[in-house]
Amino acid sequence: MKSFRVTGFGQPLTEQDRPTPELSGTQVLLRVKAAGICHSDLHIWEGGYELGHGRKRLSLQDRGVALPLTMGHESVGEIVAAGPDAKDAKIGETVLVYPWIGCGQCDVCKAGDENMCLKPRFLGVYCDGGYSDELIVPHPRYLLSLDGLDPVTAAPYACSGLTTYAALKKLDLGETIVIFGAGGLGLMALTLLKAMGGKGAIMVDIDAKKREAAEQAGALASVDGGAADALEQIVAKAGSPIRGVLDLVGNAQTAQLGFDCLTKGGKLVIVGLFGGGAPWALPFIPMKAITIQGSYVGNLRETQELLDLVRTKKIPPIPVTPVPLNQADAALHDLQKGKLVGRAILTP
Repeated sequence: MKSFRVTGFGQPLTEQDRPTPELSGTQVLLRVKAAGICHSDLHIWEGGYELGHGRKRLSLQDRGVALPLTMGHESVGEIVAAGPDAKDAKIGETVLVYPWIGCGQCDVCKAGDENMCLKPRFLGVYCDGGYSDELIVPHPRYLLSLDGLDPVTAAPYACSGLTTYAALKKLDLGETIVIFGAGGLGLMALTLLKAMGGKGAIMVDIDAKKREAAEQAGALASVDGGAADALEQIVAKAGSPIRGVLDLVGNAQTAQLGFDCLTKGGKLVIVGLFGGGAPWALPFIPMKAITIQGSYVGNLRETQELLDLVRTKKIPPIPVTPVPLNQADAALHDLQKGKLVGRAILTP
């Protein structure tokens, strides 16, 4: 198998050709058709997260991310082989890979929330993922039939789609919400919000092109988060008290602005992992009775719900840019520099 791997944090991806391992047990081999490049991949590639307030940088190596590693957790592939115990694998079927795999033994995993497992085996994070022409998945239960959906545009549903779907479920969508970040996740959130019966969203981003893309995707309005009067603009364009904010960026500035625009009893759901430290004055949390909740991807059941929603509501895909596998490193740098609108998708 040919893969582009992280062999040193912050270093260029390394092309490696390795023999395809012999399958055992319930393992399934896929020929990769599409692999999304996610903003989380930047943190994996860089090796950690900034925690702010002078704290030591969070090291992913200390948290069990070992190199060399093939990234890629938004993968679609064709099943080409299966181990002797992978009875449900259908050779020739094109599937979306659920990458948020846990230990399978703890109470959390047995309850169906493998994404919350304390001993994760996430593909593309702790185990090799989709920046490759082949991918091994440990069990066919993590493979979801695309049933006619396009592999390239469907790949982001494994993370971008699932993450925003699970986060939106935590908010009251009957009222106007505010969404910070109009990149791949933000555009995905807009398309899902409408399909989920939501009233609509005001999109906040510092990039004019991304704000334009958000308005074209159906945003009620957009605001430059870097403007001196951004808070006043958000409140004015909402037209009523804001009770729900979804922060897909997750830095000190967006967290503060999201907190500030909420009315009493509001909820701030944080998804983004950009980094930094919490900026809020603590007394205002109880005084405003604010709920601050994190949301981390989603479970396998929610992934199937999402795919069913996409088919039933005929949800249009977010903008994607197909990229040859051998340009994975360049695409990663383009994402780092903020040059991409929507998602770059590797197409081996």
